[in-house]
Amino acid sequence: MGKQETEILKGTLEGIVLATLSGRAAYGYEITAWLRGQGFSDIAEGTVYALLVRIEQRGLVDVKKIPSEKGPPRKVYSLNAQGQEQLEEFWRTWSFLTERLEQLRKGGI
Repeated sequence: MGKQETEILKGTLEGIVLATLSGRAAYGYEITAWLRGQGFSDIAEGTVYALLVRIEQRGLVDVKKIPSEKGPPRKVYSLNAQGQEQLEEFWRTWSFLTERLEQLRKGGI
């Protein structure tokens, strides 16, 4: 992944993770594996875990600990109402930006 792609991904990763959690609850490794399966192969697990901590602290997700056969309990994240509002704001912003960028790409100001 090039530098420009990496920078754009940093700015949108929260929205991508919230969108992922809007479909179903998941734990950190599941989210990372899904993202990698979608072509985001350079995403480090640590990046996703740090983001999950931030969105948990901001109250955008609910967290449930479930037992794991291979160590400590897993934290399973699910999108809550506040997280859904944040996701909707992300999609509004994304739509605005993509429309304007498409106008610029076509040569209009």
